[in-house]
Amino acid sequence: MSSNLGKQGEDRAAAWLTEQGYEILARNYRYGKGEVDIIARDGEELVFIEVKTRTNEEYGHPIYALTPSKQKQIIKIARSFLYERDITNMLVRFDVITIEWMHGKEAIEHLKNAFMEG
Repeated sequence: MSSNLGKQGEDRAAAWLTEQGYEILARNYRYGKGEVDIIARDGEELVFIEVKTRTNEEYGHPIYALTPSKQKQIIKIARSFLYERDITNMLVRFDVITIEWMHGKEAIEHLKNAFMEG
């Protein structure tokens, strides 16, 4: 996947989240060798969001790109974000947004609590 496609997907996801009432707190938050695409607030929850974008079905549904090792990496990055900002009293959630642009159509799926820490 080109980084341009990834950026376009992340931009679209951030706009979509804003439309849904989320407050975007950070984008492309980096820790070590990894990053979380979007960090947002949804009411009383802090949400760490991975965005997966596809323009064809060559590799299957975009959710399959979220491997267990990628999930562990996102959790580690989330812990860093919480520690760095001394956040101890918020509920945390891990979501995935998949965006598929195929056949001239856009399909956005928002999987809340896509995976758990632990």
